[in-house]
Amino acid sequence: MAFFQPQFTGKNNAARTVGRDRQSLAIVLSITIILFGGIGSRLAYLQLIEGAQLRQLADSNRIRLIPKQPERGNIFDRNGKILASSRLSHAVYIWPQAPKKATWQTTRTRLAKILNIPETEIQQRLDKAGDNSPTLVRIARDLNPAQITALAEYRNELRDVEVYIEAVRNYPNQEIAAHVLGYTGEMNDEELAKKRSEGYRLGDVIGKMGVESAFEQQLRGEWGGQQVEVDGAGRILRLLGEKPAKPGRDVHLTIDLNVQKAAEAALGQRQGAIVALDPNNGEVLAMVSRPAFDPNIFSKRVTPEIWQQLQSKQHPFVNRALQSFPPASTFKVITTTAGIESGKFAPNATLPTYGCMNIGGTTFCDWNRAGFGRLGFVGALAWSSNTFFYQIGREIGGATLIDWTRRYGFGKKTGIELASEESAGLVADDSWKQKNLNLPWSVGDTVNMSIGQGFLQVTPLQLAVMFAVPANGGDRVQPHLLKDNEVSKWRESLNLKPETVRVLRQGLRQVISGGTGQVLNVPTLPPVAGKSGTAQTFRKQAHAWFGAYAPADKPEIVVVAFAEHSGGGGGKVAAPMVLKVLEAYFKK
Repeated sequence: MAFFQPQFTGKNNAARTVGRDRQSLAIVLSITIILFGGIGSRLAYLQLIEGAQLRQLADSNRIRLIPKQPERGNIFDRNGKILASSRLSHAVYIWPQAPKKATWQTTRTRLAKILNIPETEIQQRLDKAGDNSPTLVRIARDLNPAQITALAEYRNELRDVEVYIEAVRNYPNQEIAAHVLGYTGEMNDEELAKKRSEGYRLGDVIGKMGVESAFEQQLRGEWGGQQVEVDGAGRILRLLGEKPAKPGRDVHLTIDLNVQKAAEAALGQRQGAIVALDPNNGEVLAMVSRPAFDPNIFSKRVTPEIWQQLQSKQHPFVNRALQSFPPASTFKVITTTAGIESGKFAPNATLPTYGCMNIGGTTFCDWNRAGFGRLGFVGALAWSSNTFFYQIGREIGGATLIDWTRRYGFGKKTGIELASEESAGLVADDSWKQKNLNLPWSVGDTVNMSIGQGFLQVTPLQLAVMFAVPANGGDRVQPHLLKDNEVSKWRESLNLKPETVRVLRQGLRQVISGGTGQVLNVPTLPPVAGKSGTAQTFRKQAHAWFGAYAPADKPEIVVVAFAEHSGGGGGKVAAPMVLKVLEAYFKK
């Protein structure tokens, strides 16, 4: 069998090779054009369409922000003594990209153990910030020395953890003036949602109550920080930019720290409040409420155990100086005013007093069941005769008594800067009673109101404003805490007759010189004027009140003491508190 091989000439072979080469070249060129076209299109898309977003993502991995919290403004008393300042402490921050790394679980567990914080809480903080956040996320504040040492020992395991020194709030006097100053703490989700438009951010510290809250804008300052470039391992390569933090502005209060401390000591551990103010311009010199709290607690993480201890104190965050209670016989200042100003009683009018009286079918008794005989306004104030003022109230009527009660400022907020914590109190009338009890106003309601009982509710601060009226000669002042606040310095005349002011001042002075407040008639003080009150409460012990001003002829200070459910009379329980505050004030 023979095999034949095809024979090709040189010419024919050359022609076929060239054709195949051109065909192959065309195919290769087509593939190349397609590939480069696809790559070019993709590059154009990435640069032109998604360039900005990709640059942002790259920068978020390469450029990071190290925030610098501003130092909060200081709070001073009227004499320049520190009430609230800042101190340096250590805080722990985490890079938000840390959870993406394989070592994150180990880091989180170690960190939780050192800081004594649940791992879930650490994770929640990072989740809120988001993985793409270029800013460090604070996990804990105000570390103790043991925690700082532990973080240094385990720094190889905690590569994404940073420790920085920053300022935290410090209250050198602990519980002193706690309700005036308030406290600061990190914003919760609800607060952040409301304040984000004002430049607040996750982890921001904000005033939570008191002056810290009322003057937040002045005290807060402005955040600063550093913009740094980091490598793939998160190490800082270079500083790109820096903005210094701007500290907050200092605030000077009208509070006198020495008077405040005396008031705190006078109230002791009794549940209640003490307020002292200047009757001439409304400057608050002291404001105490019990039970209290140490605002330094909130400079670090508040554990559930600490929070539970605070809550067991019978509402320690309630400022009782701004909450309302029945004023009892201290209110007889207003009944006296209404009686004389109505024109139905002359300043020197006298009335018989009784052990008990039947008014509108109801028996109303005096605290002295034997009565006091015949008295005028001055004597009735001195001995706090209930039956005398029952007759005044019955004669002038509820409308007149209610009108003067409101003129003195009861039933509305005083205008002090702590408005969000202040109660307006209650001055009930016929419409209020119809709406709430479906009953008409009665003569019995007026009689009860004439001695500060019934539906009437006032705050210790409102009562201090009331005592300022006879003290300064007939003007209602606006209490305020900001020193040299010209906007708040005003006095509104009640247009009292001179004889009304004279009777009030004589009666209040006689309370001290020979009536229910003789505990304040001491040689260590200039002449004092004042009034006691014992408020009956439903199924609980009575409240004790005492309000006073001094010197009686040219007053500089008003002090109101309130002991909640003390069970004693105002002259025995509250008056000694006023004595201690006045002694501290006049020692200067």
